[in-house]
Amino acid sequence: MREFESGATRDDDEGKLDYFGFLSPFALERFAKYMHEHRIQSDGSMRDSDNWKKGIPEDEYMRSLFRHFMEVWLTYEFGGNMEEPLCAMLFNVQGLLHESVKP
Repeated sequence: MREFESGATRDDDEGKLDYFGFLSPFALERFAKYMHEHRIQSDGSMRDSDNWKKGIPEDEYMRSLFRHFMEVWLTYEFGGNMEEPLCAMLFNVQGLLHESVKP
């Protein structure tokens, strides 16, 4: 049990997930911008932000992940901005994890 200076009390937070500590607001904001930019499809229409949750085959995520990994690696080795391919990797990693853990 925790008690604050005000006298308020709360249960102990031991063993609870610390999303605030685990996640970077800078990385999440950049990823959200990447995702928003990529909502526009080749025909000009805009897909729903959660369109990917409808299901993408895991092998598609893997192939894309490896392509973007190569972009990150080459950019790392020879210079340049890695933000876009890192966001693309994050999308694929998140998609694979989503497919692995969804009920």
